[in-house]
Amino acid sequence: MTPAIDAHVRLDTHPTHPSAVQAHLTGSQAHVASAALEAADWSVAATGVLVLARIDHEEPYWAADAAQHLTAEGITVEITPRLQEAIAEEWTWPNYPMPWCTRSEIREVSNEAQKIHDDIRNGHLLIHAHARDGHTTVAVGTYLHRGGKSVYLHGEDHLRQIADTFDSPAEALVAFEKVHAAEMRPGPAPLTDTERAAIEARLVFDVTTAKPEPYRPKLVTVPVYLADTGDHDALLDPFLDEHGEFQKWRTWSDDTTHAIHESQTLRIERVHETPAHETAWTIAAYETPVSDRMWHLTATGATPVPVLQTLLIHLADGDGWDTVIGTPVDERTVTTATQPLTEAGWKHTLTGHGIRWTSPDGQAGVRFDPLTAQHPQNPATWTIWAGSDPDQPTWAITASPRTPSPLLADLSETLAHETGTRQTQPGREHRTRLAASVSASPAVTAGRPASRSR
Repeated sequence: MTPAIDAHVRLDTHPTHPSAVQAHLTGSQAHVASAALEAADWSVAATGVLVLARIDHEEPYWAADAAQHLTAEGITVEITPRLQEAIAEEWTWPNYPMPWCTRSEIREVSNEAQKIHDDIRNGHLLIHAHARDGHTTVAVGTYLHRGGKSVYLHGEDHLRQIADTFDSPAEALVAFEKVHAAEMRPGPAPLTDTERAAIEARLVFDVTTAKPEPYRPKLVTVPVYLADTGDHDALLDPFLDEHGEFQKWRTWSDDTTHAIHESQTLRIERVHETPAHETAWTIAAYETPVSDRMWHLTATGATPVPVLQTLLIHLADGDGWDTVIGTPVDERTVTTATQPLTEAGWKHTLTGHGIRWTSPDGQAGVRFDPLTAQHPQNPATWTIWAGSDPDQPTWAITASPRTPSPLLADLSETLAHETGTRQTQPGREHRTRLAASVSASPAVTAGRPASRSR
């Protein structure tokens, strides 16, 4: 009998990833099968090639499930013998922490962890902060859908679970900080080995069965200062939604957003569609609504989102922007602001411009100019930059003398220890990998199935 849809799907094991699955699509209506698989979280790797790569290593099971649904829609599905063997294989997680669960119950737990992972990866779950808790990772975040529910996450990879829920991001962050203040770091945790492997699997396909494709950039983990810029607007809008103490205003031309704290003593200006090297963010703090500025800070359009997220989290923390008029910028305040860099081994030198701290790979730095520190309105007593040349940086943040040292210390902590992601491009892949190998924080290694029984 002729299928109702002219599409043929051949399911096979992945050429490099031990549990991932490939789907090769042919036929005049192959796009119908492709749409169905994408809706089931398969990723397009090339024309007519999709990949299913999960963090719970249950790809064969879900490939069989997809085959049943495609067949029910009138699409011809072929499963190769080696994938059929993987589907039939029975295996167990070694040292599984919930030994009372049946195999199907374990799969349910893993699938819920997969959904959390996918929501983070797809930008539906914004992670505010993370911390180490014994031998695992915990985090706190807010869904940008599902009514904006805030959640406390416990565990990694196939064991990650929602351990608690909160009515607001503020409530969630306060509760998280009470327990994990000493280990708390802004933003999401570094990718685990399992998460990296899944990313790689989605970008690698069997070239012997697919047509040659143009170069497709790979997503790699790098020090945060080398990360791609990201979507600044996608960072600002949820921040304003979560923090009702800030009121949002757009200019008549709609090219600038102003966020003003209810006290009228902190103002954030975000200029949209700004070139990478020009100022996109300006933050100013005031002693009173009608006084002169206490301090101000600017960031260029290419500043990575994780760095800006650190800044916004600090500003949202009570009166985290407050400082004292007339407080001298002395050795103690400079030491406080840069201590995370010193502890991380950044090179400390004296230059004609002042004091400089440079990352081990030479791709980022922080500069303090003591000659301008006595002039409170000087815009660039502090300069944070990325790139091999501080005079032509990839991105930069400048700050006036009275910028609070705890805020600068938070930024230093992020620069010294956090990671981000970057798409490699021809000619720069080797440099990115070299920088990552020198400076990236070590990732958490997650367990994977090692004990199997038939």
